[in-house]
Amino acid sequence: MCRIVNTISGAKLEKYFLITEKALAAAKKAPVKKDHKQDVAVILDMVERYVSDAHHFEKTGDKVLAFAALNYAHGWLDCGARLGLFVVNDSTLFTVDNGCLE
Repeated sequence: MCRIVNTISGAKLEKYFLITEKALAAAKKAPVKKDHKQDVAVILDMVERYVSDAHHFEKTGDKVLAFAALNYAHGWLDCGARLGLFVVNDSTLFTVDNGCLE
C-alpha cells in the first residue's frame, strides 16, 4: 500500500523556490523572439508577482498557498517557453524538448 503525503514540507517548498527562481533568471537572460518583447515582459511580470506572493505566503506560514503560487509562476514560464517567446533549451527547468519546438 502506498502512503500518500498531503503536506508540503519546508524542504519541498525550498526546492520549488530554487527551481522556479533559477528558471526565472534563465528566462530573463534568454533571447526573445522578434516582436514578442512586450509579451515576454507580461509573462516575466506575472512570474515575479507570483514568486513574490509565494514568499509572502511562506512568511505567513501558509505553505500550501506558497506552493500554489510557485506552481502558477512556473506555469507562466513553461507557457512562454513552449510558445517559443523566449528561447530556452533546459528541459530540467522548462517544459521544452531541447529546442526542437518550432
